[in-house]
Amino acid sequence: MIPVQGVSGARVAVLGLGRTGLSAMRALRAGGADVLCWDDSKEARAIAVGEGAMLHDFSVPGAWNGVVELVLSPGIPHLYPHPNAHVAAAMAAGIPIDNDVGLFFRSLAVPGRGGSRKFPKVVAVTGSNGKSTTVALIHHCLVASGRESQLAGNIGRGVLDIDSPGKDGTIVLELSSYQVEIARSLAPDVAVFTNFGPDHLDRHGGLGGYFAAKQRLFLQGKPHVAVIGIDEVEGKFLENQLVGGASENQIIRVTADATSASAGWSITARDGILTELHDGQPAASFNLGEMQGLPGVHNHQNACAAFAVLRALEVPSAAIEEGMLSFEGLPHRGQVVARWNGVTFVNDSKATNVDAAARSLAVFPRVRWIVGGQLKEGGISALQSSVASVVKAYAIGGQATDVARDLAGIEIEVCHTMAAAVRCAAKDAEPGDTVLLAPAAASFDSYGDFEERGDDFIAEVKKTID
Repeated sequence: MIPVQGVSGARVAVLGLGRTGLSAMRALRAGGADVLCWDDSKEARAIAVGEGAMLHDFSVPGAWNGVVELVLSPGIPHLYPHPNAHVAAAMAAGIPIDNDVGLFFRSLAVPGRGGSRKFPKVVAVTGSNGKSTTVALIHHCLVASGRESQLAGNIGRGVLDIDSPGKDGTIVLELSSYQVEIARSLAPDVAVFTNFGPDHLDRHGGLGGYFAAKQRLFLQGKPHVAVIGIDEVEGKFLENQLVGGASENQIIRVTADATSASAGWSITARDGILTELHDGQPAASFNLGEMQGLPGVHNHQNACAAFAVLRALEVPSAAIEEGMLSFEGLPHRGQVVARWNGVTFVNDSKATNVDAAARSLAVFPRVRWIVGGQLKEGGISALQSSVASVVKAYAIGGQATDVARDLAGIEIEVCHTMAAAVRCAAKDAEPGDTVLLAPAAASFDSYGDFEERGDDFIAEVKKTID
């Protein structure tokens, strides 16, 4: 655990008692704070009480008296589409809002370290897609090369739940836009912007608000090294914002276009070959096609971002290549779950937005596509240009008929349930086909999260082929 610094004797409110909120509560108590907790869910409150939480209903008169700070869980809106009522009351009372990420960074910059860190190193990864694979790959390669590393944030443990790091360790964080947008302290040594595409638009008030949340990690966090995916206009803009900054800021560009890598330090992946370039001159290269845990062009981009981070941490390129060879990938992200009668079944339940689904569809030549769920703003009609490999689609979820409407021009069967979709896709499939779950939608219409949806897909596949 990382005890929160600077809160001894202070009254701090924690709103939201899921994994993040409970982690913040424990770390604040370890730092000596008087912690008041609340969640609108009765079940969440009961779990928190079992951990010794002091419940405090913030809707009663005088509830905010004496509170000096509100620590907010990432799922609770503070601005768009409208502030949570408790958050609005805290803001009206002039109480500053932070989250566990902000507490984490300010608790590492403690007296004795001069207010800044050389060790441990903190790597923070954000972007629209590929974050989890990128951080897992960085962590895996660090451990494989004999380095101390801990993985936390939007994957694995909460940022405050990790062990107190050694001076030579590395902390690898996956940070969502929800986590970055309100953290009051951001100070990564290395920050990564994987890529950008529309997602969470209602939460951020549109595409501009979503991008603004992401770029805070760089413009406010001022990392010593910035790894920027520049294949979208937002990445190019962010790179431009960082060029000419403080001398310690080093930019490593990640791109599939070698012509964009003529100056500075760049990592490219073309035709499956990862190449490190300095002012356009090759410094190292190896074949990503040999990496079984990194299939597809989108994973090659993730590998380039991870490689850039590892080189910034002075891991030799040969050790990185060896680590990537042994990386097995992550569940629910392009996960091959079965092969049966020449048909491959792939679980990419984490493809919760249009861009992620398009990347997934591009990997396979003949796809039986299971798609749908809780559609995000704009639906999925933008995928119309990405369905060349789709033999047939099978729409699931409460908005299955909307999916069929949005994807005109391909054969679609409205199945509604995962069981029906898997059964129909398996029955229709021919040798060489891939039955792919890439929903392009959130899971909350039918499941608690994307993991539960992916687990259901796996269970239905097993029932169908056994």
